[in-house]
Amino acid sequence: MDSIIFDLDGTLWDSREQVVHAWNKVIAQSEHPIKTVEKEDLTRTMGLVIPEIADVLFPALSLDEKKHLMDECGVEELAILKEEGAVLYDDVEEVLKALSMRYKLFIVSNCRDGYIEAFFQSHGLDAYFSDYENPGRTGLPKGENIKLIMQRNQLKSPLYVGDTKGDEKAAAIAGIPFAFAAYGFGEAEEEPDYVLQSFRDLRQFA
Repeated sequence: MDSIIFDLDGTLWDSREQVVHAWNKVIAQSEHPIKTVEKEDLTRTMGLVIPEIADVLFPALSLDEKKHLMDECGVEELAILKEEGAVLYDDVEEVLKALSMRYKLFIVSNCRDGYIEAFFQSHGLDAYFSDYENPGRTGLPKGENIKLIMQRNQLKSPLYVGDTKGDEKAAAIAGIPFAFAAYGFGEAEEEPDYVLQSFRDLRQFA
């Protein structure tokens, strides 16, 4: 193993409380009669890309209305996350520091452009990561973004760490082993190569 690629939500941090606050602020000002969102709504849509989340949470809106709403939610969300950050999992910085002394570290997440940057800015963890990618920037699904990171950084044998079936499938598409973050929001579909009960379990690779 020469590198580790991480998912973000449910793997490195839990931003649901901040995102719910941001989105409901936008929804309250919306001209559309749509319900506010709750943390559970975000939990069940974790791993989906932004348009898919809009389809699940706001099915009555037109395509254009969904895009406009999600764009506005994104502006508010990023502003809050840059300022406040979110809940990091146990010993994230300590473990990342130890891992970065042995491996190159990366992030590939199904998030909007600017979201990973907000994570870096609010918690000052960018020094541990060599590169990152997301569909908000490339328009590609997660498996292809993992491949892109691998090609761009000439990685030979990375490990992908994530918490959903989508993460597991993405790792399979990229042809790399998968470590399932069982402490996160989702489930594993097959038999992951590793199961992590907490972020601290990554110490086994340090």
